[in-house]
Amino acid sequence: MFKDYLTGGRRVAYGARVINKGGFHALPTMHMPGAFLIGCDAGTLAHTAMKSGMLAAETVFDALLEDEQGGKDLQAYAEHFKSSWLCDELYRSRNFGSALKKWGLYLGGAYNYLDQTLFGGKFPLDLQDDREDRETLKEATDCKQINYPKPDGVISFDRLSSVYLSNTSHEEDQPCHLRLQDRDIPLVINLGRYDAPEQRYCPAGVYEIIEQGEGPRLQINAQNCIHCKTCDIKDPTGNITWVTPEGGGGPNYPNM
Repeated sequence: MFKDYLTGGRRVAYGARVINKGGFHALPTMHMPGAFLIGCDAGTLAHTAMKSGMLAAETVFDALLEDEQGGKDLQAYAEHFKSSWLCDELYRSRNFGSALKKWGLYLGGAYNYLDQTLFGGKFPLDLQDDREDRETLKEATDCKQINYPKPDGVISFDRLSSVYLSNTSHEEDQPCHLRLQDRDIPLVINLGRYDAPEQRYCPAGVYEIIEQGEGPRLQINAQNCIHCKTCDIKDPTGNITWVTPEGGGGPNYPNM
């Protein structure tokens, strides 16, 4: 299906970003003194992200009218949010993902059909999944190995040539911004139990298992990182911590 649309096209850019899709129950406090946390960073996506920005602009405008010094902590945003269609829409869909995760495709889908069709998203039940995303990773022995075909350079492409298009720029000798709490875990647990998933879920080829005479070792190619933060979230033991790189290096998306 994708091939029908992509054939004849040209790859012009590349990037990646973890989507905060926890929905209504996962929204943080979105205002603070002198700033907002809105859009996709807060967990509102697509048109709801744009609306969150519009509400922020309205809040700032009102604050400036009331206080020319701009000293307020912008807490009026919470009221603007609650009284808008944004809050109502997110509330009505609050159980959608949780139902599928808790009860599977068929039971979860049946619940969502009833909730959305008969109750308009207001069925008096709140479903929440308190597990971290990394806790849902299956061990290698429970999974069937997938042998992906090599990229053909026409429809599919290798990761490193795609990373080049992200205009990523890190100094080669800067300190690694992907920090391991325990250097033994990637081999003892990640490789032993999960077949080193960081090799596959990273969209930039940052993590490699290198076979050497004395045994395998993990190599981190931090200069390729495009700061999607998947590893920080998905590492099965929470062993990887992403920190801000030296000099703010990273991808430069010219069309955004």
